[in-house]
Amino acid sequence: MSPVGIVLVSHSPKLAEGLAEMLGQIGSDEVPVAVAAGNSVGGLGTDPAKVTAAIQRAEAGQGIVIIPDLGSSVLTVRALLEQAPGNQRVLVDAPFVEGAVAAAVTAASGASLHEVAEAARAARDVAKL
Repeated sequence: MSPVGIVLVSHSPKLAEGLAEMLGQIGSDEVPVAVAAGNSVGGLGTDPAKVTAAIQRAEAGQGIVIIPDLGSSVLTVRALLEQAPGNQRVLVDAPFVEGAVAAAVTAASGASLHEVAEAARAARDVAKL
């Protein structure tokens, strides 16, 4: 079965694309990672159409975790999930970089949707010192 996919939702295209590149290098090329970043004209912001397209690109057999960076990206994802609910899509409250790394590594191991989402959430409590 395909691993859990990851969707990175950010206000900044550069931030999200850089993080996606990092995930590809430390995780697995088999973990689908999709980026939804920036507004409709490429500036800072969140575009619902980009989020919808990223969700469709990352959907895998076991589902997807969606990791937003802050503010309106969280609200946009919530609204989209309410409009098109699916039990295989999980919005995760996690630190953007650390949560995404934990999710990618866990997904690459073949873990379940619940395990990948929990790994991303748990990244919040990892001390850096």
